[in-house]
Amino acid sequence: MALTLASVLAESALRRPERTALICGTERIGYGQLWEEARRYGAMFRRYGVEPGDRVAILLPNAPDFPRAYYGALAIGAVVVPVHALLTATEIAYVLRDSGAKVLVVHPLLAAAGAAGAVEAGVPYVQAQVPGDEPIERMVQRATEDDAVILYTSGTTGKPKGAVLTQSNMVLNATVSAFDLFALCADDVFLGSLPLFHSFGQTCVMNAAFRVGATVVLQPRFDGPGALALMLAHGVTVFAGVPTMYIALLDAAQQQPERPALRHAVSGGSSLPAAVLEAFEGVFRTPIYEGYGLSETSPVASFNQRDLGRKPGTVGAAIWGVELAVARPDVEDRIEIVPSGELGEIVIRGHCVFKGYLNNPEATREAIVDGWFRSGDLGTQDDAGFVTIVDRKKDMILRGGFNVYPREVEEVLMRHPAVKQVAVIGVPHETHGEEIVAVVVRAGGADDIGAEAIVAWSQQHLGRYKYPRHVHFVEAMPLGPSGKVLKRELKRTIVASR
Repeated sequence: MALTLASVLAESALRRPERTALICGTERIGYGQLWEEARRYGAMFRRYGVEPGDRVAILLPNAPDFPRAYYGALAIGAVVVPVHALLTATEIAYVLRDSGAKVLVVHPLLAAAGAAGAVEAGVPYVQAQVPGDEPIERMVQRATEDDAVILYTSGTTGKPKGAVLTQSNMVLNATVSAFDLFALCADDVFLGSLPLFHSFGQTCVMNAAFRVGATVVLQPRFDGPGALALMLAHGVTVFAGVPTMYIALLDAAQQQPERPALRHAVSGGSSLPAAVLEAFEGVFRTPIYEGYGLSETSPVASFNQRDLGRKPGTVGAAIWGVELAVARPDVEDRIEIVPSGELGEIVIRGHCVFKGYLNNPEATREAIVDGWFRSGDLGTQDDAGFVTIVDRKKDMILRGGFNVYPREVEEVLMRHPAVKQVAVIGVPHETHGEEIVAVVVRAGGADDIGAEAIVAWSQQHLGRYKYPRHVHFVEAMPLGPSGKVLKRELKRTIVASR
């Protein structure tokens, strides 16, 4: 069966050629123009010898050349390898070599690291700009199980792994997101703040919006005041972000009394604290629908859906065509589903699950067992199918023989009036094994609050083995490109300072 991700743009260009697809700064690009420019990229890639099944790497920020190069590669049957914009030259070289990329497209802002990485890997590179080539006449059709995109994981333990996603993975996830989850239409305007090289921004913003012919307003680098200004200027109706973005929007709203006419807000990437959800819904008068997924699941696997009802604090139920369950985390060679309500590892199967890790059959066998993908996340599932994420298995703290889940502690601490943002981590301890540390960004006007006050308050609201014994204050959290807090960086800094 033929199916290609390129059709997401091609079909909207055919049906709505004059409709605005992208807004970036003062630039407005219609669907017909964007598809033509993508096909020019496709022609250029062919000049570099790219054939169907070959890999094209793109090192691009949230700029019009990202979709141009992305869909241009897909249009000639190539596989897209989005490269993380914050990688070093050596890390870029690793991705290029591991993926077997034929060519790298680099944005001028990222040219130094990109060019050096390409040279180190022996891969030709080209600066991002619309080529002068005659556009290819028509796209190459691919089969449903052919590779479409390779997303490299963060590589927190060892080298990053390339998750291979198929044409059907990507098309179905964008389609279900657009129609079932977000209920998008061509009149919607999406704010594109999430990095497009990340699966969340790529599928849930760009591909989902283009699937229905909606407009995407690109924000090259997220900041709260800038995002709010773009929402107001362009009539944004849909926003998707990670928790840190919602915190920044709440801060920005204190200085800007005008509110955008948002009809839908989506959160993912990491768990959204209940205190942030409640505050945002009060200020912006828009409900937040939280979902869950990973790069390996295209990414959306579950979601709080309008027709199933919304349960704040959960990541919803499985999306159409996908199953979620909870399995025993201590059994690795098979999947043993646990009863409803019991804690275990979230496992997933269905059309969203990736093909496997590129060049790494051992890691693939560990991740996909009995047809289920093992997420590495701990959680529970109720009788209605709603899933609650407790924490990552690797983030769980073992203090004095007791399991402590950072997210539970963070949820409590976020309700302290002096806490704007918090991350809870475990650090080595000679007696208890690990000790609980809260890293806190103070709320405005709370500069006089000390660590002892936070610890004392925690003792009143958390069990004796759960409350943080130490509090470290920081001006800002270290964030990854998608806005996730980098707990490994916090742990490294705190351990080094002790």
